[in-house]
Amino acid sequence: MIAGDRCTRACGFCAVSTAKPFPLDAEEPSRVAEATRRMGLKHVVITAVARDDLHDGGAGHFRQTIEAVRAVRPDVIIEVLTPDFLERDSAIESVIAARPNIFNHNLETVRRLTPAVRSRATYDRSLSVLKKVKDRCGDTLHTKSGLMLGLGETEAELFEALGDLRSVGCDILTLGQYLQPTLNHLPVREFVTPEKFTEYGLVGERLGFLHVASGPLVRSSYHADEFVPAG
Repeated sequence: MIAGDRCTRACGFCAVSTAKPFPLDAEEPSRVAEATRRMGLKHVVITAVARDDLHDGGAGHFRQTIEAVRAVRPDVIIEVLTPDFLERDSAIESVIAARPNIFNHNLETVRRLTPAVRSRATYDRSLSVLKKVKDRCGDTLHTKSGLMLGLGETEAELFEALGDLRSVGCDILTLGQYLQPTLNHLPVREFVTPEKFTEYGLVGERLGFLHVASGPLVRSSYHADEFVPAG
């Protein structure tokens, strides 16, 4: 995770601290690159807190980090898990210009629950971010998104969300069980059975996702290296 450990948003599911962030660390991209080199990583996931305090939402920092990693490991698969950047075209284009292999932005939950679950984010904005990335990059970059289950969504709402993700060309899907990090966060409304997760994964595959990870313990970067982009 880059860009600090303080987030400018206060999502009801997330345990990351909400506070005024510190200035960006200019040396962080090179440190991430060096860690990637030393660990011999073949697949690296770069994520960040939301930085609404910055004019580009932290997109430039993503770009610098991707470029630094690519410079020391040209063959590494780079996956980014980004905030929505308030859907700024310039920010989105800055990230994809650095040529990550996978662009992940999580929908997190169904449309009805989004206002209660996600701070300052909207369902349609997230879909639009994914669509803009796919429209600009086509098959040269894979898009990815995920949802947490057990927040009170209905099955019909979940299927609608999966259809919405496919409608914007989303390639990769993750579905996992929401777990309440503290008593101050949103409660778990349901523990979805492993059998249901398997069923939902099959639904995703039938809808046309290239890769689906669906299970109680699945998270955004769960076994991320199992999907290997062609070429």
